[in-house]
Amino acid sequence: MDEIAFDDRGLVPCIVQDWATGEVLTLAYMNEPALARTRETGEVHFFSRSRQELWHKGEISGNFLRVKALRFDCDLDAVLALVEPAGPACHTGERTCFHNGITEPPASHEALPVLGRTIEQRRGTEPGSSYTARLLSDPDLNGAKVREEAEEVGRAVAEESDQRVREEAADVLYHLAVLIAGRGIALADVFEELNDRRG
Repeated sequence: MDEIAFDDRGLVPCIVQDWATGEVLTLAYMNEPALARTRETGEVHFFSRSRQELWHKGEISGNFLRVKALRFDCDLDAVLALVEPAGPACHTGERTCFHNGITEPPASHEALPVLGRTIEQRRGTEPGSSYTARLLSDPDLNGAKVREEAEEVGRAVAEESDQRVREEAADVLYHLAVLIAGRGIALADVFEELNDRRG
């Protein structure tokens, strides 16, 4: 911590990113005590510039940010907190503070996190009203669809246009995401498995 380059006000910006999805949740500031409390407790603490006091994120709302990792930039004058959020990060109730501006179309890296949340929203929905709910309620059908779509993407790679490969690959990812969600497995769990296989 002695190496962190706090500014002349004793602050360093902290970018907060969702550990599982990579989505940026907020930007706030830490002073030395806030960074120390974050490290000690495993939950994000900031320094509130408006109140001029230490701020335990989630203390009032219950939307704590559990730290998975802290990273520092090359100049040691910015912090990246990779977290597991217990709820919305924004005081407005939005998932991220960065919900203003151009949000459509979503960035490509947002596709899988949004898909995962949509699948969870469909859980418990009447199967007749939602294809996703139907797949969640019928794992045999969903498994058959994954096998069918995997065969179709293989055939598209061999015989069809790049656009058809994109479409069929999207079908595989969608059906696979629903299939594993039916087992209570998140896409982030699969990504962790991939990380474990590195090296």
